[in-house]
Amino acid sequence: MKKRDFIKSSLLSGVGLFGFRQAMGASVPEITKSASLKHWVWESPNILEHEDVLKAKYARFYEAGIRGVFFESDSEKHFKMAKSAGLETHRWIWTMNRNEEELLKSHPDWFAVSRNGQSCATHPPYVNYYRWLCPSKPEVLEYLKKQVATTLDKDYIDGIHLDYVRYCDVILPVNLWKNYGIEQTRELPEYDFCYCETCRERYKAENGIDPLDIEFPDQSLSWRKFRYDRITDIVNALAEVAHQKKKTITAAVFPTPEVARRIVRQDWTNWNLDGVCPMIYHGFYKEQVSWIGDAVAEGVHFLCDRFPLYAGLFLPDFDSDDQLQQGIKTALKNGASGIVLFGQVDENILKVFESTLAGIELK
Repeated sequence: MKKRDFIKSSLLSGVGLFGFRQAMGASVPEITKSASLKHWVWESPNILEHEDVLKAKYARFYEAGIRGVFFESDSEKHFKMAKSAGLETHRWIWTMNRNEEELLKSHPDWFAVSRNGQSCATHPPYVNYYRWLCPSKPEVLEYLKKQVATTLDKDYIDGIHLDYVRYCDVILPVNLWKNYGIEQTRELPEYDFCYCETCRERYKAENGIDPLDIEFPDQSLSWRKFRYDRITDIVNALAEVAHQKKKTITAAVFPTPEVARRIVRQDWTNWNLDGVCPMIYHGFYKEQVSWIGDAVAEGVHFLCDRFPLYAGLFLPDFDSDDQLQQGIKTALKNGASGIVLFGQVDENILKVFESTLAGIELK
């Protein structure tokens, strides 16, 4: 199952942070000159592609302004051909969502447990590949650290890119509810994680109450923070591994800090990253292209210059070349340090991307 076959959601709408800043009289930043930006693509390498094809492909990426690739699988051929074209090569991994058969058989106790007592190992929520690890377990952290260290030991890999680095979606986008025959106007127990013994005991030791005994767990600020911190602990430990090896670490995250915390307990503005790639997929949230700028502005605001924000754009969400140009421009105008493209990056997309960057450079 490829990345984002099952896409996440935002309920953030309305005027947004960008509109708020305008209303308060705050200045709107100018678009950063293209020479100081860094742009990326998410890529699932086809191991059957011939080297001549790859050489031309990655050279064209570079020519169009792309400077890095997040590869979903490890293909030394792809990585080396991309590097020869001048591109950074990063290995994109699934972090907390791990559907490996061997892991499910050998360590079913590592998997997250819902509020109604069902383990992801045996009762995956929503779709069969949703098998979420519990971030509170020391064994899980050690497993992930080893995975990252082994990956980064390869000399053709420049960095690690974390995906699914969160809890299961407790609320889906409203336009997906019909697909699963559910109405998530509140947090339902079968999608609320994690209530395993490790999490319950640790929370109780810190707060004096079992989370299962909280009357309204969806309203408990300390229980929310407990889970934010568990994911943050995982990310920062993996960042330490990457930095010890003098390599880069980035992450694909939910589109805004507020949405990420509320929907998947993901507090990405407090992570020790070298860059973050919010997946600002406006079509899945039933938002207009202009909302991309709102989401970028919120993320940049709360990051306070800790590390760059690269705006992730989902190419099938754009109905025309003009819309794609608008999406790129509004992301950069609101402070994105670059764009990440997900989807079929063909010659037309590259031409649109190239011409948009050239137009920005002339301003």
